[in-house]
Amino acid sequence: MKIAIGCDHAGVELKEVLIQLITELNHDVLDKGPFTNESVDYPDFGHAVATAVDQRHADLGVVICGSGNGINMTVNKHQGIRGALCWTPEIAALARQHNNANIVAIPARFISTEEAKLIITEFINQEFEGGRHQRRVGKIPCS
Repeated sequence: MKIAIGCDHAGVELKEVLIQLITELNHDVLDKGPFTNESVDYPDFGHAVATAVDQRHADLGVVICGSGNGINMTVNKHQGIRGALCWTPEIAALARQHNNANIVAIPARFISTEEAKLIITEFINQEFEGGRHQRRVGKIPCS
């Protein structure tokens, strides 16, 4: 599986840890930046990850910013994206199982590195259950 990842300046250090984890889980990483912790605008990197997932250059995406909110709002502007702001592994699992989320947003300033690693592991390892959830997910897009 290929996973696109991007963040803003608040998530650069966590991004590097998560890249290492994703690689250890035997997945490929598409790093969309940034590559320093200088101040940047989260939409630039959120759009890059969302585009990669939407155009199927990556199977899933991970985005990180201070609260997770702004970058999650950004990715969800893309028609084929279902981004989920996750702060526990259980929420990440449900986002995949019930909502068919294809991007997970991580709040770097509000969770520990260990929690983030558990969230990513759950998000990657779960699959969409379909069934009754498919009807609901089908109603998400506006067009």
